[in-house]
Amino acid sequence: MVGRALAQRLGFTCLDTGVMYRAITWLALRQGTPIDDEGALGALAEEHPVYLKGWDREEVLVGGHEVGPELRESRVNGQVSLVARVSAVRRALVRQQRTLAAEGNIVVVGRDIGTVVLPNADLKVFLSASPESRARRRWREMLDQGQTVELEQVLEETRARDEIDSRRADSPLVAARDALLLSTEGLTVDQVVERILEHIRELTGVGAP
Repeated sequence: MVGRALAQRLGFTCLDTGVMYRAITWLALRQGTPIDDEGALGALAEEHPVYLKGWDREEVLVGGHEVGPELRESRVNGQVSLVARVSAVRRALVRQQRTLAAEGNIVVVGRDIGTVVLPNADLKVFLSASPESRARRRWREMLDQGQTVELEQVLEETRARDEIDSRRADSPLVAARDALLLSTEGLTVDQVVERILEHIRELTGVGAP
C-alpha cells in the first residue's frame, strides 16, 4: 500500500515484486507442481514469465491465465515463501524485475530490492512493523476483497513467512546498509509516504508532490 501511494504521489509506476512470486506459487498449485521440488519450480518460473500491466502492475498474466484476487488467497499465502526461497525461481524473476525497473521512474516493492534486485537504486527504504500490525492490515485487505479468513490465521502466516524469508540462504530479508530505516508502527499509509517524501526533499533539495 505504501509503495502504490508513494508512486502515485511521485507520478511513477509501481511494481510489487511479491505479486510475481505469488503468481508462480498460484501456477504451481494449479498445475500440481510439488512445492518441495525445487527443480520443477525453477523450470516453471523459467517457462512461464509473469507479465504485468497497468501503472501499478496489478494486471497479472501467467501461464496463459489472468489472475488477481486469487493471488492473495490463504493457500497461496501459506506457500509463497517456500516457493520464493528457491534460487532458480528467484533468478528467473529477478531478471524480469530488473527489466521492468530499467524503464525508469518506478517504485519497486519487495523483500530483497535494495540488497539484490536493485543494489544501485537511487533511494532504498526499509519499512518495519510488528507481525501483529502487518497481519491486521493484510486481514483487512482480504476482508475488503470478499475473502473470509480469521485474523489469527493471517498472523500465523505472517510470522511463518518472516521466519522463512529471514533464514533463507538466497536473498534473505535484511535491510541494505544504505537504506532509510523507517518503522511504520502506529502510522497511517499517508504518514509513512510523507516521511519518505521528506527524506527525498532532504536528499535532493527539491520539493516533492
